[in-house]
Amino acid sequence: MNILYKFGCVILAATALTACDDYLDVVPKGDIETVESNFEQKEGAYKWLKTCYSMIKDETGDFLESPGYFGSDEFVSGQYLRNFGVSYTDHFWGCGFFISDGLQMASNPYNNVWAKDKFYCGINYCNIFLEHMDACGNATDDEKMVWKAEVKAIKAQYYFELLRRYGPFILVPKNIPVNSSISMMQQPRQPIDSCVNAIVKLCDEAIKDLPSRQTALSTNKAYYNKEAAATLKAYALLYAASPLFNGNLAMKSFKNKDGVRLFPDYDKEKWHKAAVAADEAIKYCEEGGEKLYSGTVDQATPLLNTIMDIRMSSFDFRHESNEALLSFEDIYGTCNGFTYRVPLIPESYKNGNYYDHSAKGCVGASMKMVEMFYTDNGLPIDEDKSWLSAPYTMSKEADSKYRNVVPINSDVLTLHRRREPRFYADIAAHGTYWVQPVSKSGKKQYEALLVDMRQGQPFGTQANTINSNTPQCLSGYWVKKGINPTQPFREYVDGESNAGEKQVVYRLPELYLMSGEAWNEYLDKPNQHVYDMIDVVRKRAGIPDVVTSWTSYAKHPDKVKTTDGMREIIHREWNIEFAFEGRRFWNLRRWMEAETTLNEPQRGWNILGKSDQAFYNNYQGPIVVWKKRKFDARRDYFWPIRAEEILVSGVKQNPGW
Repeated sequence: MNILYKFGCVILAATALTACDDYLDVVPKGDIETVESNFEQKEGAYKWLKTCYSMIKDETGDFLESPGYFGSDEFVSGQYLRNFGVSYTDHFWGCGFFISDGLQMASNPYNNVWAKDKFYCGINYCNIFLEHMDACGNATDDEKMVWKAEVKAIKAQYYFELLRRYGPFILVPKNIPVNSSISMMQQPRQPIDSCVNAIVKLCDEAIKDLPSRQTALSTNKAYYNKEAAATLKAYALLYAASPLFNGNLAMKSFKNKDGVRLFPDYDKEKWHKAAVAADEAIKYCEEGGEKLYSGTVDQATPLLNTIMDIRMSSFDFRHESNEALLSFEDIYGTCNGFTYRVPLIPESYKNGNYYDHSAKGCVGASMKMVEMFYTDNGLPIDEDKSWLSAPYTMSKEADSKYRNVVPINSDVLTLHRRREPRFYADIAAHGTYWVQPVSKSGKKQYEALLVDMRQGQPFGTQANTINSNTPQCLSGYWVKKGINPTQPFREYVDGESNAGEKQVVYRLPELYLMSGEAWNEYLDKPNQHVYDMIDVVRKRAGIPDVVTSWTSYAKHPDKVKTTDGMREIIHREWNIEFAFEGRRFWNLRRWMEAETTLNEPQRGWNILGKSDQAFYNNYQGPIVVWKKRKFDARRDYFWPIRAEEILVSGVKQNPGW
């Protein structure tokens, strides 16, 4: 007999079946005896397989429910979107905003995946599948092997997601029988090394039996494949090597109630393991035909072709991307969050060709991210000795290569000039162009729209005040990343809902950055392999290789030659390449840099300004647009376990909670 247990809370499988059936309609309702009957035929087993995925998709990658997107300092939004989050009592919708505002709590935590109906429920479903799949009568040996490998990988991801939220967690190798003693059910949290080893073991077992992404059956494209499982393994080892988990002095004394120490001393060899795992995953990807998106030729200029390559790189439509390594779907076969990304362009603008009645655009890019992107020489704006001066004043661009990117021979903010292609691909700045198709006479034609963010203008707020009842872009910068560059603005939300867009979990560039980061930390000084890994990403981005950039244009050219210097460079590469994709939230934590960056107010421009001078704060620099920011290093690197759970299970709470 199988049960689902939750640290002292014993839940019969029948109860969990009903709850999860309501969520995805994938496992039939019934009492506990139906568990075995579900595996009599492969159709029932396949439904169970889908259920194993059902409790992790939204919480890990959904734009609105994953903490990674809004929990950092990349996006800026006001009270309008937060008010929607308050109305959801499960504390998942928009949870990142409340975490970044310093409102996380132990009584009812945001993104509480430790809950009985979340990740441990999913883990127990995985255990039941692995226990029963071999008995499935009409499934072939190959189907049994592949499906079990998929479930091992998704169980490993449940573990990994618990690791990066809570640190040490409770391992569940097998479900505990219902007649077990209370002491058997009250399992302790395991040390970090044990948790990581369990993730790696599951991944290794899955990798050897999984097909590559390109050869997987069309019905299984949304499930784990060989490359994705190898990426998850590399990620687990990268986290194990990173400062948060490797020699974290603040957690050195954190022990279970039995005195078992949960965090290890520093071990440099962990970086070597992470580096080797990343390189192995890259090899699987190359053998499987995965590659970075490139080759656009239909745009008006070479620079616009590069920008289109970058804009398309983060998308996966109908699981056809060669760059995405794993993409999930929601219950509608797509992904979420279109409504709040898209600008509400007035219907009166250009005969309504850009109007979307569903648009409630209210998330913008922070000034920190605007200034994060490189110059066209591939350097930080304060490091490039040949870049422009006085970034907060107006100047004119004369180089025709920037045609349809910024206005030529017209006033534009200097900060928006001579930036790298990823800046123009990811951010829509006032006075720059946004290239998007428009439907005319039944045909799509690309048009360069001048972004005017001033009050009352097409891309700006139409309100006379900043208020909580109106969707507004508080920072004065729209985020292009996540907006499909092949979809017209006209009724964008409806169009994109039918475009087959998937929720990308991993994509190839993170493996190159993992490898470069891990080898840089392990070696005494960076070697050519470190540079090569970073340069793969930079080449597609349309900027010089890292050594050329620093030795030719930088104020401090020797920075690229040292471990410390390359560490800073690689961290910035992560921040730029994966801007607005939810990676920075987790990276700042594993690097233990969050307390130095997430306590700063968010800055932007005066979106109520009706002239350029008023919008740009009289050219005196950015203003504060959102003040409520708090990260307490004593507690916020890890989630709290719900207080009620602590009382019931007796498990050790994380420090500070």
